Amino acid sequence: MSLTIYHNPRCGKSRETLALLEARGLKPNVIEYLTAPPSASVLKGILATLGLKAAALVRKKEAAEFGVDVAMPEDELIAAMVKNPIIIERPIVLNGTKAAVGRPPENVLTIL
Repeated sequence: MSLTIYHNPRCGKSRETLALLEARGLKPNVIEYLTAPPSASVLKGILATLGLKAAALVRKKEAAEFGVDVAMPEDELIAAMVKNPIIIERPIVLNGTKAAVGRPPENVLTIL
């Protein structure tokens, strides 16, 4: 099983999700995406796995702070997310061909 969490250690939900995985004896690959943001192609893959458009994965308040409009074309929004990873919703957990956003953290249980 290939388990990965895109994690922000300063985010309470992200910490709760990581703790939930670890409490089940799982050791996910932890990617602190603020210091190691996904590339546009990786982000497109994550969105495809989640079955979401980029706008659904944007933190609206943070996007507004960076002047990012969620109504912009998909490729432009993805580029803005890569440039400003703080606007990406977190945490995101990938498990093979499945993915979930840990809001609430229990969402990730559906992909384990």
